[in-house]
Amino acid sequence: MKIIFLGNGEAFDERYPNHSHLVISDKAVLMLDCGDSAVRQLWKYTKDYSLIDALYITHRHSDHLFGVPALLGRMLEEERKKELTIICSAQLKTDIERLTEHAYFGINSYGFEIKFVVVDDKQQVDFNGLKLSFAKTGHTAYNLAIRIDDGKNIVCYSGDGPFDDETEKIYKDADILMHECYMFEKRLPGHVAAVDVFEMAKRQNVKCLALGHFKRAFNDETRQRVAEAIPATGLKIIFSQPLEEYEV
Repeated sequence: MKIIFLGNGEAFDERYPNHSHLVISDKAVLMLDCGDSAVRQLWKYTKDYSLIDALYITHRHSDHLFGVPALLGRMLEEERKKELTIICSAQLKTDIERLTEHAYFGINSYGFEIKFVVVDDKQQVDFNGLKLSFAKTGHTAYNLAIRIDDGKNIVCYSGDGPFDDETEKIYKDADILMHECYMFEKRLPGHVAAVDVFEMAKRQNVKCLALGHFKRAFNDETRQRVAEAIPATGLKIIFSQPLEEYEV
C-alpha cells in the first residue's frame, strides 16, 4: 500500500491543509477525511476523478467533513461515472445528505451512484477485499478511528481524540499509524499529547508514526519538541508533508 499525505493541519491552520490521506492499494483507493482544504490537495495530486473508490469520514467536525460537497461537485463537473462509496457513522450519513443539499441546492443527481456503508465502533466490514475495523476515540464528537488491512500490510488513522484499550487494539502491529498530536505533553479535552502517543505506539508495536494535526498556535514548538524526543522513544516517527508519499 501507498499513502499520500494530503494534509496534516488542524482546523484553523492557514499553513497546513486539513488532516487527510489517500490510501492506495491494489484492491481499492480510500480517502480518509475530507475537510475543505483537503479537497484542493486531492486535485493537486491527481486529475483522475475516478481514482477514489471510497471516502471515509471519522467525525462530524468541519475540518474533516465540509469538503464533501466540493468533492462531489467537482466529480459531477468532470463527469465521473464510477460509483463512490461513503463509509461513515449513521449520524454522519444524515449530516452529509443535509450538507450536500444545503451547499448546492437543486442538484438532485451527481451522475454517478453514491453508496453509503454505515459503520459503528467495534465493527468490521470488507470493502473490495480490504478488511476495515473501527474503534471509538475520546473526541468531543463521535469519532471512529480506522484500521485498513489488505492481508499484507496494516494502515491506521486516528481522526481526532484520545485512545482507550479498545482503540489501541486496532492500532496493534500497524505498519503506519497517522495520528493526531495536538500538543507535546499538555492534554487538552478531545485531543492527544505526543508523549501519550509515544507510549501507546510502543505498547502496540506500531512500525511508523506519522504525526500531524498540531495545535496551530504551538505548531512549530510541538514539532521541535517531538523531533528532539525521537531518539529516546526508539520509534520511527515522521512529520508528513502535504502531498508527500509513503510506501508501506
